[in-house]
Amino acid sequence: MIDELHVRDVALIRDATIEPATGLTVLTGETGAGKTALLSSIKLLVGERSDAGMVREGSAALEVEGRLFLRGDDEDGTVVRRRVSTDGRGRVELNGHMASVRELADRVGSTVDLCGQHEHQRLLSVQTHAEMLDMWAGAPAAEALEVYRDALSAAGEAAAELERVREMGRATGEKLDEAAFVLRRIDEVDPREGELEELEAQLPRVEHGEALMSAALGARERLAGDDGACDALGDAVRSLGDAARFDERLSGWASTLESALLDIEDVASELRGYADEVDFDPEELDRVQTRLAALEGLRRTYGPRMEDVLRRREEAREVIAAANDGGELERRAAEEVERREAALAEAADALDAVRREAAPRLAAAVSEQMAFLEMGSAGLEVSIDRRPRAEWGSRGPSRVELLYRPAAGLSARPLRKIASGGEVSRVMLAVKVVLGESDACETLVFDEVDAGVGGATAVALASVLARLAKTHQVIVVTHLAQVAVAAERHYLVEKRTGEGEVPETTLTVISGEERVTEVARMLSGDTGAASRDLAREMLSGRAS
Repeated sequence: MIDELHVRDVALIRDATIEPATGLTVLTGETGAGKTALLSSIKLLVGERSDAGMVREGSAALEVEGRLFLRGDDEDGTVVRRRVSTDGRGRVELNGHMASVRELADRVGSTVDLCGQHEHQRLLSVQTHAEMLDMWAGAPAAEALEVYRDALSAAGEAAAELERVREMGRATGEKLDEAAFVLRRIDEVDPREGELEELEAQLPRVEHGEALMSAALGARERLAGDDGACDALGDAVRSLGDAARFDERLSGWASTLESALLDIEDVASELRGYADEVDFDPEELDRVQTRLAALEGLRRTYGPRMEDVLRRREEAREVIAAANDGGELERRAAEEVERREAALAEAADALDAVRREAAPRLAAAVSEQMAFLEMGSAGLEVSIDRRPRAEWGSRGPSRVELLYRPAAGLSARPLRKIASGGEVSRVMLAVKVVLGESDACETLVFDEVDAGVGGATAVALASVLARLAKTHQVIVVTHLAQVAVAAERHYLVEKRTGEGEVPETTLTVISGEERVTEVARMLSGDTGAASRDLAREMLSGRAS
């Protein structure tokens, strides 16, 4: 939800702020006043592409800043700041930290749907229709889709394994000879996992065993030998303990030294054990160095890592086994593919069944809303057609598409092909109302949703927008007084002459008589007494 939007130097807007209501907000004004600039600012706010041509003439850069509350876990809000300079360079900040446009779109874009007359990509894009149907169907569709996707992934893995086995089975004599050589070369050394790291850690101790043993024994002698640290500390402890009879403070230091003495005695004991373990053995040193050289040779040839060497050995074994097992490995892989494909087909049938059950209910609900929007007997249908197996994707095994029927008795055809811009706007509005709270978008911005609308349709449109505003934040650019009076908050967009006689778009929240005047203008083009009286009546009717 957009809490506040501050715009500077965008098109004709020099400086403007809008604080939309949580429900329905309308923006009205004369044609050419600059409402499009405000919509462009919202596009920037949600991560759409920028255009240096949007920068206000005479300014070095435009800036759009907004605070949004994104779903339920965003208690403090998310602050977005976007700057675009005249040379096309841009800067994005999220909560004061630099971010990319992609990050902005991922974080904010999915929560705001820009529903302009020529911006119905989501509704017109067939790729999104299955998602809309699944949102309508709810949990059953989500669960069935998850099972299907897991099965699709498993089937893909099985098919890849079968192809790999077949490729090994097609190995030529030259490849077999190469595999046999690799296997023999690696098996001669017979490396084991983690061995190289163990030897690399062991080598310094074997190389410098004599020095290590000498250091350990020398340190132990200084600690626990005659006149060593332990003897000196023991004398100090006893001396302080005796004197503590006369000053209690000395007993604390005696205790501290006694604790240190115990620690030193433990270290001395461990140094003795360490010295006993360390030994300079030329034969062991030679064994470690020889073994390391052999492993390093394998790593240079088949690496760069020992994991690569071990994998290369396993691959060579599989090539040889595949050539010698009479096709058994391939048969097992093919059987696994059959099992996975059977499970996938079952999951696909289950997903289609859920969607086929939900499709007519969604179509009927949207068609009902379309009738309420004075679209006559026009209706929506949902087509579900199973694709060939090779075309199954993550959205499902079938093509889901919304079809538009212009009137009863006429054939339904793809919405994107036959519906006009105004019709698409109203169909989209009907879909939004039906999806309600299941729609992932929290804020809906409508531009020209009232194109070509008037009379009873205008009243119906206003009613539907008000209903939609109960589940979404709705921002509407409108020319209809019936829509304007339904709003919780009303902004007037005007174009005035600013400094230096430069046109400037202003944005003002209006109420009271100012709102009466604007509604009157929208009704009849004038603000005479009759128009104002009708405007008051419409506004009071909304309030009642």
